[in-house]
Amino acid sequence: MHEFDEEFWELIDKLFANCNIEIDRPKGSAHPKYTDYIYPLDYGFLKGTVSSDGSGIDVWVGSSDNKIVTGIISSVDFIKRDSEIKILYACTSKEIELIYKEHNRSDGMKGILSIRK
Repeated sequence: MHEFDEEFWELIDKLFANCNIEIDRPKGSAHPKYTDYIYPLDYGFLKGTVSSDGSGIDVWVGSSDNKIVTGIISSVDFIKRDSEIKILYACTSKEIELIYKEHNRSDGMKGILSIRK
């Protein structure tokens, strides 16, 4: 672990303690623009936050009983020409792997995974 990693996770925990998760794309629902894409987990955002796209910080919500931030995906989207983070909340190891693969399934978008230790 690097010098500031624990402080990073503590700040994310503060965000989750002070902001509610809004699920706007439930597991099994289709993307509003790309209807062939079906969300494998609940997906939403943290209310009262702002990401690089002007919307709330994106959150994938898993099925673990351990309700903590389990990791982040830092993504780059060549088509949209943007980069942002996706927070993984309450995700099992299988769900983390699934989301990691989802963010790397096309040539136009790639993501790197940081797992909380």
